[in-house]
Amino acid sequence: MDLSSVEKAYQRLAGVYDTVFGAIFHPGRKAVLDHIDLNPGEKVLEMGVGTGLSLPLYPRDVEIYGIDISEPMLEKAREKKVSEHLDNVKLLEVMDAEETTFEDDSFDVVVAAYVVTVVPNPKRCVDEMRRVCKPDGELVIVNHFQSENPVVGGLERALAPLSGALGWRPNMRQRDLVEETDLDVVEQRRVNLFGYWTMLKCRNNKDASASK
Repeated sequence: MDLSSVEKAYQRLAGVYDTVFGAIFHPGRKAVLDHIDLNPGEKVLEMGVGTGLSLPLYPRDVEIYGIDISEPMLEKAREKKVSEHLDNVKLLEVMDAEETTFEDDSFDVVVAAYVVTVVPNPKRCVDEMRRVCKPDGELVIVNHFQSENPVVGGLERALAPLSGALGWRPNMRQRDLVEETDLDVVEQRRVNLFGYWTMLKCRNNKDASASK
């Protein structure tokens, strides 16, 4: 996986993403909003905000900042901001999820939906989520992970060489990600069609992680 292949994949998808993936991924987006703790005035960062399908789901009294590697996807998100009068969306900008320009401890919640299997280095992405989130804030990841079913998992491993063309990595294992990044998972839920995706709600244990 590399940023160039990801950009190309999502440039191709930008025009049809809402139609193809909107309904399929909606339960996962709704699960995030149903299970994170938000108070008025708090700030949320959405890494991989894409076409902005999740933006109207947030309470209007919290500030939303969205980043994505794909400018064509962000153009769709900006159209939603205007058409749906989302004044609480403060920023929609092209940015690398592994190396953002935000200050440390900038956000109360950081969400990465359908992102960690897309970025070249998932650990760096999670480290960046941890860095820009306040201590004990919330990190939320929604993603497909390799199935524990030997048949399905075998098919996903077989698809791994096509990651560049697909624009995502089909064979990432959840336990590997959690172990490598020291995520402090406080809640886990299966979401979307057939429960094929997983939502991980995590406490931002940045102080404990830094001391190791």
